[in-house]
Amino acid sequence: MGIWRVRFDQALGVALKTSAMNLICTHLTEAQGVRSVRLLKIDGCPPYGSHFNWDHAKYVASRWEVDRYDWEIRFYPRQLGSDDGFYDMALELVFLSEASGNHVTANLSCRLLDTRGIHQPSAEKISPTKSFLRPSDSSGKFPIMSRYDAHLSGYLNHNGSVTMECSITVFKEQVDNPMPSSNLQKDLCELLRSGCGADVTFVVSGESFAAHKNVMAARSPVFMAEFFGEMKEKTSPCIEIREMEAAVFKAMLQFMYTDMMPELDEKQDTATTMAQHLLVAADRYGLDRLKVMCECRLTNSIDARTVATTLALAERHGCSQLKAKCIEFIVGASPEIIGAVLPTAGFKSLEASLLTELFMAAHGGIKK
Repeated sequence: MGIWRVRFDQALGVALKTSAMNLICTHLTEAQGVRSVRLLKIDGCPPYGSHFNWDHAKYVASRWEVDRYDWEIRFYPRQLGSDDGFYDMALELVFLSEASGNHVTANLSCRLLDTRGIHQPSAEKISPTKSFLRPSDSSGKFPIMSRYDAHLSGYLNHNGSVTMECSITVFKEQVDNPMPSSNLQKDLCELLRSGCGADVTFVVSGESFAAHKNVMAARSPVFMAEFFGEMKEKTSPCIEIREMEAAVFKAMLQFMYTDMMPELDEKQDTATTMAQHLLVAADRYGLDRLKVMCECRLTNSIDARTVATTLALAERHGCSQLKAKCIEFIVGASPEIIGAVLPTAGFKSLEASLLTELFMAAHGGIKK
């Protein structure tokens, strides 16, 4: 990386270039903006402890062109600190162009360097990000380090030289055009409700439901095979669904159009029963997401009245986590809860293999 070398003219208070410089432009993403980075070496600053009669308004200036705009970085070697009485070194970013749009947003950052290589670069100091419009618009002065600390750290040497890495970042103007939220879920729900364009009717327990073959096929591999495979329902405008209640099919249909778990009845028993039936329907039609959602709902609502029925359901439909939770509930239950589980119809109808697993789990040897 090249260095822009400048020296300070005590009489004029301006910077004079004495050698060429290399410019490094680091492009951010196109949406963010453009950054230009340079090393600046300033000679002739008052060394620490010197007794020069130094005007605080004097500065060293370096002119840049970034993103087709002209800028000036002003380095103030000796600014009175606000709190501790030490003098600070400060920077200022000044705009020298006319903004082509409403404004130009930019900031300046700086790190001091130890040219001896003993110390790491100083912590980065960044000016406030500001909007610039007209020539002479300024970021305002901001301190980068006290002269005392810079002297101790080797950034300000005994000859009054300072080397720094400066960056000007010009941000692209953001278009105030917020992205609207997605209406897909709402639109598909309305499509289902209205039946507009429906090309298939499902008859379930005497109730009819209008739907769209493309939507059903996209959501379910079973319906994909029925409508676009070799099955007889391919051209049938009316399909009867057996062994399913109308309320369950309606809830499943709602999920297929909205990808949302249907709201279940607030009553615990009714909600658990619906979740059990929905899990069966989800497994039947390959709706894996709905199946997992039902499994989670049932896991959180296990009680003495439903645990055996849910256990049998989990076994039949390959819900290993739900099955494990049911076994854990029964094995760890108090005598009172066990007394409530044993008389249920669900427990009495458990297969022998599940009873064996319960027995082994109760004795610390759960069967995998």
